[in-house]
Amino acid sequence: MSLVRYQAPTSVLWPSFDRWTTLRNDLDTLFDLPFWAGSSRQSQLFSGWAPALDLHQNNDNIVALVELPGMRKEDIDISLQDGMLIISGERKEETKEGNGATRTERYTGKFRRSITLPSRVDMNNVSATYKDGILTVTLPKAEEAKPKQIKINSK
Repeated sequence: MSLVRYQAPTSVLWPSFDRWTTLRNDLDTLFDLPFWAGSSRQSQLFSGWAPALDLHQNNDNIVALVELPGMRKEDIDISLQDGMLIISGERKEETKEGNGATRTERYTGKFRRSITLPSRVDMNNVSATYKDGILTVTLPKAEEAKPKQIKINSK
């Protein structure tokens, strides 16, 4: 079984529409060529790259897990500002003497992730660990943000 690109039905009433459809299909085909496949990764020049981030919370903590494989902890910056967790850094390109790369798919360069925290945190007790390419930031919730059980009194 093979996939076939959708072809819009030809219009007898407006033949010029057929030309626009053909042009669009030709442009789609152009960007599907292998020549362009590697350059899509190079669009990071304009957009940067963003590592994957998971945010979990329980009654006591908010935990952020960030995938940063191949980075050194010295190249990662973490800050808290106005209820936002900001993680930034730079993955440096590995340059090897001799042969140039035939294909590169790993992002390099600077990144910055900002995420609004779902509740207030105790900024004095925030901790971070980095192991096996995973950055774990543990943000203890502020006492006023923790859920409290309210007892019902009888009259």
